[in-house]
Amino acid sequence: MTRRAFAVAAHPDDIEFLMAGTLIRLAGAGYELHTMNIANGSCGTSHVPADEIVRIRRDEARAAAASIGAVYHESLVPDIEIYYEKPLLARVAAVMREVAPEILLTQSPDDYMEDHQNAARLAVTAAFVRGMNNFQADPPRDPVAGDVAVYHAQPHSNRGPLGEAVRPHLFVDATDVLDRKRAMLACHESQRRWLDESQGMDSYLAAMEAFSREAGAMSGRFEYAEGWRHRLHLGFGPEGWDPLADALGAAVCSG
Repeated sequence: MTRRAFAVAAHPDDIEFLMAGTLIRLAGAGYELHTMNIANGSCGTSHVPADEIVRIRRDEARAAAASIGAVYHESLVPDIEIYYEKPLLARVAAVMREVAPEILLTQSPDDYMEDHQNAARLAVTAAFVRGMNNFQADPPRDPVAGDVAVYHAQPHSNRGPLGEAVRPHLFVDATDVLDRKRAMLACHESQRRWLDESQGMDSYLAAMEAFSREAGAMSGRFEYAEGWRHRLHLGFGPEGWDPLADALGAAVCSG
């Protein structure tokens, strides 16, 4: 039986910023990888027309996914249009049923940007309705059986939208895979200038490394880490089931 891990995030480069180290390790543990950015990156520029930046960011995201052998799933809506509503949920649910993951990696339910929070909500609900006969996906997909474990990544900067520190339930060691994570994020060349201009992130790759280093310090064990909160099992799988920790063994420690 193929074990699949599915990373669902808001924008092209969110997966690489927050989840790439964990995906790389899951690939090494034998998981088939899938990625999807719900939004297409249409607003990630101050000087390029929307259709052109969408094409650029799609190519960047596809290259990043290909670098670790992940299956890339197409985006669904423009930036700032990730709304928690039934039509979009039905589309996300269709992809969720197609992938039928054992592990779902998604963004924090408390983050500085509504797109991030809504992406997490959509991913979680799509996983929750994966086996419901009377929920209609778009396009239609048969319900799927099987357990899925849901893990929420750290919010950007390891802090919630009101500046509060967010502590993970578990940490995945990113130290030995940091170079590969950096290479994945570097695929998103279009975002270096944009994030400097719009958010004062004057070193795109250095910011990722700083957040990973901070998570590593929180772990008390790893130099660089990615933090995760394991969502309550109800509706998803058996109590106490933790396939991420089981798969990655010594590369995981609890918070």
